[in-house]
Amino acid sequence: MRFLGNIEAKTDAKGRVFLPATFRKMLQASGDEALVLRKDIFQDCLVLYPESVWNEQMDTLRSKLNRYNAQHQRIFRQFVSEVEMLTLDGNGRFLIPKRYLTMAAIRQEVKFIGMGDTIEIWASEKVEESKMSGDEFGEALEDLMTGGTIADI
Repeated sequence: MRFLGNIEAKTDAKGRVFLPATFRKMLQASGDEALVLRKDIFQDCLVLYPESVWNEQMDTLRSKLNRYNAQHQRIFRQFVSEVEMLTLDGNGRFLIPKRYLTMAAIRQEVKFIGMGDTIEIWASEKVEESKMSGDEFGEALEDLMTGGTIADI
């Protein structure tokens, strides 16, 4: 599954939004019906995981953590407890709970951004703030692709 591109949408008064048709078709083709919603760890956006991708993420994280280490248990608990299981209605919509709308500063206008195996949901006005300038992006990509290291930009 490879979600790519960015698509603009609007939430309704209840916080419902249509999952873009291109992303919906990919989910249906993969057999994934359920989605997991979580606030991004680093940025003020939401992340939609197809259930199979979420399960892989949980398995990977769990394999790196020791159940008998208190700090590891707190990390795992926080990671898995701050999620919402979602299903699309018959029209391809889902409800973004109010607390998630608040966390991501989403009012009405949103952008869905395909991130490979996940989909980010951004408040439209916040997307540009998250991007590097063209020069920064070019330099970082060049460093990465030529074996260099990316310095904090």
